[in-house]
Amino acid sequence: MFIDTVVLAGIGTVALMFAFFGGVGFFIWKDAHRVPVKAD
Repeated sequence: MFIDTVVLAGIGTVALMFAFFGGVGFFIWKDAHRVPVKAD
């Protein structure tokens, strides 16, 4: 495969998308397992 600037930009874009959606999914997963605090 010919490594061009466009190919590197595409790989970088896909990596950033995976990182963003992985971070959002991790935040939702951590928030779903949090124990609710009772307010008296």
